[in-house]
Formats: sequence, structure tokens, C-alpha cells
Amino acid sequence: MKKIVFALVVLFLASQTAYAVETSCDAKAAEKKLAGAAKNSFIKKCDKDAKASVAKTDCEAKAAEKKLYGAAKNSFTKKCVTDASK
Repeated sequence: MKKIVFALVVLFLASQTAYAVETSCDAKAAEKKLAGAAKNSFIKKCDKDAKASVAKTDCEAKAAEKKLYGAAKNSFTKKCVTDASK
């Protein structure tokens, strides 16, 4: 039961973080006074980097839930982040 609650909390926080990231990327682009193609490119890269960061956090939580350590944890996390980025 604790694992299910933990997973739900992680998913909720990840979704809230993803929304905040999109907003912050727009704000960062505005701060840099970007427009047109430069703004679109910046926001696209910013969103991709932020989503990868959220995915890594989520995958590390899953690895901890599975009690993985060392090379097994690193391998699992790397594959998980790659799969989440697709």
C-alpha cells in the first residue's frame, strides 16, 4: 500500500513540475527577449531538458522502490529515462 501511495505522489509531483517547467521556459525566453525562431528553438530545448530531468527523478524513485543499487540502478535509470524521452 505504501508503494502505491508513494508512486501516486511521485506522479502527481511530476505532472505539476512539468506544467511549471513549461511556464518557466516561456518566462526565461521572455527574460532573454527572444522572438521568432530563436524563441521557439529555446523553448523546445528547455522543455526537452526539463522533461528529461523530471523523468530522471521519477526513474530514480522507481529504482529506489525496486531496491536497486550500483550498476543495476544506473542501468535501470538510464533505460527508464531513454524510454520516457521517446
